[in-house]
Amino acid sequence: MRAIDRHRGPSAPDFHRLSSSGEIDEENPHPQKRPSHRKRDCKPAPNERPDRKACQLCRQVAQTLDEVLADCGDGVLRGLRVASVTPFPNGSRLLVTLAPIDGRLAPQSSSVVMEHVNTASGHLRYQTAAALTRRRVPLLLYRLGDPVLAAVES
Repeated sequence: MRAIDRHRGPSAPDFHRLSSSGEIDEENPHPQKRPSHRKRDCKPAPNERPDRKACQLCRQVAQTLDEVLADCGDGVLRGLRVASVTPFPNGSRLLVTLAPIDGRLAPQSSSVVMEHVNTASGHLRYQTAAALTRRRVPLLLYRLGDPVLAAVES
C-alpha cells in the first residue's frame, strides 16, 4: 500500500478503497484542516490573537515618525505627533493617525496640514526605511485624528 501524502490527500483509487472500508469519511476526506495564512492585524477580532510582527512593525514606524516629525524643519509638521499606526489591511500598508501636540490645530485648517504631510511623505517614508530592516518598506497612509481621542489613546 502506498503512503498517503498528507498535503495532497489520498489518490482517487486509495480514496475509494478507504471510503468503502470505512477508514475515511466520504463527506470530509481531509479531516485535518490546514492552518489559515491570512494576515492578522494589531486589533484582531475578539477570538483571534494579534499578529506579533505586525504590532512590532507598527511600534517601530510610530517611534521613527515621532522622531522625524520632532526634528522636521517645517513648523506645521513639528506641531504633530503620531497618535496610532495600524496595518491597513496588513503590514504592506500602514495607516498613520496624526494629531496636534497641543490638542488643537493652530490657525491652519486640516487641509493645509494634510498638504504639508503629503509634501513630506517621501521624506517620512525614506526615514522610516532607514530605521527598519525590511526588504520592502510599507506604504504609509496618513490621516488627522481627533485630538481628544489621540490624547486618550496615548
